[in-house]
Parts: sequence; structure tokens; C-alpha cells
Amino acid sequence: MPQNSSVRVQLNRLSVEEQHAVAAPRNASIPFNRPSLVGRELNNIVEAIERGQLSGDGHFTAECNAIIARLAGSASALLTHSGTAALEMAAILCDLKPGDEVILPSFTFVSTANAVVLRGATPVFVDIDPATLNLNPARVAEAVTPRTRAIFAVHYAGFPADMDALADIASPRDLLLVEDAAQALGSTYKGRPAGSLGDMGAFSFHETKNILSGEGGALTLNTSDLVDRARIIREKGTNRSQFIDGLVDKYTWVDLGSSYLPGELIAAFLHGQLEQVGEITRRRRRLFDRYLEGLAILPARHGIGLPRWSPAVRGNGHMFYLLLRSAAQRSAFIAAMREEGIGTPFHYVPLHSSPGGQRFGRSAGAMEHTDRTAERLVRLPMFFDLEDEIERVLDTCLRVVTRLDRSGAAC
Repeated sequence: MPQNSSVRVQLNRLSVEEQHAVAAPRNASIPFNRPSLVGRELNNIVEAIERGQLSGDGHFTAECNAIIARLAGSASALLTHSGTAALEMAAILCDLKPGDEVILPSFTFVSTANAVVLRGATPVFVDIDPATLNLNPARVAEAVTPRTRAIFAVHYAGFPADMDALADIASPRDLLLVEDAAQALGSTYKGRPAGSLGDMGAFSFHETKNILSGEGGALTLNTSDLVDRARIIREKGTNRSQFIDGLVDKYTWVDLGSSYLPGELIAAFLHGQLEQVGEITRRRRRLFDRYLEGLAILPARHGIGLPRWSPAVRGNGHMFYLLLRSAAQRSAFIAAMREEGIGTPFHYVPLHSSPGGQRFGRSAGAMEHTDRTAERLVRLPMFFDLEDEIERVLDTCLRVVTRLDRSGAAC
């Protein structure tokens, strides 16, 4: 009997709902994030083992590529081992070299900038729009120089940036427009899916994202002449994909590249999540709406900001954040919520103020809104099975804010 038969037998005895109980046990605390099993993830992993291929580009990788391309409305999608890898592939496809510049927000994760720096190019940081926390197109236009080669637009909190305005800047100047859509699978801009709005789009399936595989990512491609080269870059710079497709009789090194493929076990787990993308998105949007409803009094009564977004976009419920009145109030809020057993972390340290940002990049203009946002923003718990606990988060949040105001911890 094959060694994996006993594993298959054990899994076959469990329903999908029972398999979900394999997830980490809960306790009295409510973490900021809790990964959840939502479908056939475990069965898929066993099936991947039985298929006999654990390296990348197997059955589940192909299935995931197809689903992601459909969800993103893109010509092609390629699974990667992380969102970081997808951004690095995008930077290679932009043909960045020393002396080139790429415009991006400072209020983003370091991977957005690292992809640029690894090509020898310079990240040029611009300020965000205080309403959407995304790139301010007016600041982008001011930052363009003869050295600019691309714009990397981050869709913060799953709300797409103003992509038409950015395209109006990029297109006449032959600049590539790359979406850092790490948080935005399932979001739309003017009815068009995130990932289809630029020349390329990078997604993440890190365990903190809506759709997860622990680590994982994908690159969507919306320009046909990028697809073939992207497959080469992803396969360590070789034309192995063409060999597998029977287009060449042997494969060899032909371009820059690295090992950007995930293994089939990661793809198998991800496939189980992608099959439930509709339910995951609906549930997270419900949670987001409940937060919005339950905390509606905060702006007028306590001067605390809630998420805002353009009427042109629809988010995916990725994140719910508060903008406290000051850094001191935020610190007090996080500490008080922690005492209540609820995780509420802050987010990015602006890249322009970091040692790496000062060494490798430069700022174009003042960063007033970026700095002000970064010192006040705090994120509330958001994960698939939060529904049973969200009322506790809401009640605690309102109670803590009221107590902080009365104690004067708002300056």
C-alpha cells in the first residue's frame, strides 16, 4: 500500500467542516489575524502528493493561474512563491537599470521598493492622498523626470488607487504602470478588477491576506508581449516552459531570472482557498460594513477617522483601520486593547524615513500626509471567521476610546 494511503483514508473520514477544526485552537484573545481553512485545502495537498509532482508548475499551479487570471480580468497570471517575488519579476520586466527611477508611495511595505533597488534603480517616494491613503496623482506628475521608467501603484487596504489618472501620466511618457495589488484580490475600479488596471499586477497570498497559502503570490500580465518573457524570468531565466510545451527540443538559459515558482503543496492549499473566493469576499465585506456601522460615531464624537474611498472603487474587505488623533493616543489605544485581549497593530513605518529608504531612495516633495497617517493609523482584527467575535471588538473599541478621551490620552 502506498505510504500516503493512510493519510488519504483519514482525510476521507472528515467532512470539509470537520477538516476546518484542524486549524489552530482559539483562546480568549482575539488576534489581529487568524488563518482559516475554508474548503478543500487538506484534500488538495494529499491529491498533490498522489499526483507525484511536488515541484512547481504542476496541476494545481495551472489551475490557480487560470482562476487568478479570470478573477483579475488579465490575459495571463503566473503563480509565484510570494508577492515580493511577483514585484521582483515586474521590476525585471520593466528593464530597470542603474540610473532609472520608479515612482511609488512611501506608505507601503518594503517589498515594493526592494524590487526596484535590486535592479539598481532608485525608488522615488511621493506623498499619499489623505482621503484614500493611495498615491496622489498630482504628486506623481510632479515627481516625473527624464529618468522615470515606471510607476508602482499600491492599492492600500484593498481599495484601488486612481488608476485612470495614473495612466494619464504614464501613457504619454511610455512609463510602465505596475499595480502592487497585494491586498486587493477581488476589488474593482470603475467595474474593472484589480490586477487588470496596469501593465502588470502583483498579488500576495501571505497568511494575512484574504486568500492565503501561508506564503505565495501571483503576477498578472496585461500586455501580450510581456507574457513569454515573464515565464522565462519565473523559470530561472530559462525557456523551460517552451520546452514543456514542445516549442523547443531542449531548454537553456536565455534571460535574467530566478526561482520564483511555488511548490505544488502551496498551490494545492491555495486552490482550496481560491475555490471559495466569492464566499470569502462576501464575508469580509460584511465584516467591514459591520465595523463601519458600529463605529460610525467615532468621527463626530471622538475625532477619529474611518476608512474612506473613491466612489469609483469597491474594496474587498481586506482591512479596517482607524486614524487616531495623535501618536500618543494610538499608543494608548493599542495598549488598552491589548489588555482586553485584542490585537490592534499599527502599520507601515514610511519608507522615506527608514534607514534603507534614505540610503537607496529619495523623496519628491513633502511627506506630510504620509507621516501624519503613519503615526495615527491602527488596524482592527479582520479574518474569515471573525463574525462570532466582532461584537466584542466593537464594544471594547468604543469603551476604550471613551475611556481614553476622559483620561485625556488624546493629545
